[in-house]
Amino acid sequence: MAYTRTHYGTGYYIYNQFVPGTELSHPLKSWNESSVPGQDVLNLISRAGTDISPKSGYKQTGGTLDVPASGSILAANLKDKATVRSLTFSIPDNEAAAFTNVHLRITWDGRKQPSIDAPIALFYGAGTLYNRDNREFLVKAFPVNIRFANGRIYFACYFPMPFFRSARIELVGAGQPVKGVEWGVHYMPLDAPENELSYFHATYRDFPHPVLGEDMVLLDTRKTEGNENWSGSFIGTSFIFSHDADLRTLEGDPRFFFDDSLTPQAQGTGTEEWGGGGDYWGGLNMTLAFVGHPVGARDMKAAVNEQDKIESAYRFLLADMMPFGKNAVIRLEHGGTNESTQHYETIAYWYGLPSSSLVKTDQLQIGNASDERAHGYSSPQASQPYTLTSRYEWGIDTLNGKEIYPAETDRGRTTTGTSEFKLHLNAHNLGVLLRRKLDYSFADQRAEVFIADKSKSVWKLAGIWYLAGSNTVVYSNPKKELGATEHIVETSNRRFRDDEFLIPRELTQGRKAIWVRIKFTPVNRPLYPGYAVGQRAWSEIKYTAYCFVIPKRRR
Repeated sequence: MAYTRTHYGTGYYIYNQFVPGTELSHPLKSWNESSVPGQDVLNLISRAGTDISPKSGYKQTGGTLDVPASGSILAANLKDKATVRSLTFSIPDNEAAAFTNVHLRITWDGRKQPSIDAPIALFYGAGTLYNRDNREFLVKAFPVNIRFANGRIYFACYFPMPFFRSARIELVGAGQPVKGVEWGVHYMPLDAPENELSYFHATYRDFPHPVLGEDMVLLDTRKTEGNENWSGSFIGTSFIFSHDADLRTLEGDPRFFFDDSLTPQAQGTGTEEWGGGGDYWGGLNMTLAFVGHPVGARDMKAAVNEQDKIESAYRFLLADMMPFGKNAVIRLEHGGTNESTQHYETIAYWYGLPSSSLVKTDQLQIGNASDERAHGYSSPQASQPYTLTSRYEWGIDTLNGKEIYPAETDRGRTTTGTSEFKLHLNAHNLGVLLRRKLDYSFADQRAEVFIADKSKSVWKLAGIWYLAGSNTVVYSNPKKELGATEHIVETSNRRFRDDEFLIPRELTQGRKAIWVRIKFTPVNRPLYPGYAVGQRAWSEIKYTAYCFVIPKRRR
């Protein structure tokens, strides 16, 4: 996920990279403004707020219970192998305040820790159940909804949730008893292998006092449920960003890191854009299929009670889910420079199988003589190794005189010709992710990538590795929207960057090692017309090989 700037505001876009040769359900096509989804897709999305679970072939269970003020009560304890296709609750509307923070807790297959343990209202997309304008739907999203009707509040979740031995579904009291809770589960038989499906998670975090200067970490799968490695997909968030009707904290950016990358593969430029609303949704509430700001008054003056001061938003990723093969770190900036003191509560939704589908097999540190010899590194046009002290793009360097993200030092080279080196692989790989740490002060780095086996007798083109831009940008902000363009050149001190290239499995599968040839092919494009092109070179500080593999059966 990346973003671009306009005269006023910003926009972002999500894109996926696929290993060449991947079997896709549809061919990849270029997008333009006239492209629209197929009618079948539009018809499906239009069903948001309705029951989208299968209408046949399912089993169901349900009942009525009273939630105690403290402790938990068991709703369902399902056995065997199945997929939950709908999870519903309903309560009398006069129990709304008491039910809001009751925790939904779900444990799959008797694991030591629950995969879902979150306030039930936030899980279903809203930070509070206060319905300030008496809407039928407080949340009318595609995978979840909250509906008011006939003196009751109805909650529905349609995320598929597979399990292989058992599913334990509980409600945990939040200080007040709740009477007359009706619940229901629809589930279907499951015959897929255990290493081809993932558990559904809703990871809750409470940030009553966010650390000044530091991103909030909504999810770090490296520290989840006792497993270091996970394969899965990040599929969205539901979050409270103020308990005081303060929308200014929305200037914070989302930053998401996958599979050991130290550069965010997903970088936004404002929390409200992530939630689907520029300019803080105009202070209004809204609920759409995948984005929404369902609750919260425009400001303190407009709030009619304490519940009305709770501001929340949601964002669901389905067709645009973000996959990972080793780990995921989901971070969110609180305020434009992590200076907000608002009370945040967040849920990260994700699917995860506790096993890697991406395995690190080798690493080459450029500028390290012994490492270069061990990997057969050769680059006749390369510079001498040089030392660089800089930072990654992680947020501000300092806040109120305190250093937040210290600079680090590394060594590397640049080349204007060709580099060759050998990397060790897992012979059972399904393709390779090649990551490069680089110096981003060199603009528009482009190279052809060739792969050969250990004999080096035949080199085959794997593709073009291109990273546009650099840490130097042109900034233009004329007083009038249609005013003459200004050319203000700014250079960031963030020169470290990680970037990835995907090598097709036909060039790697069955091989324990490959030779990689990087042939620099410069792009001599100025920053803007008339600006000097400047030095062009291919930067290489570190190369790391990760092999795509079939995950092991879950433990």
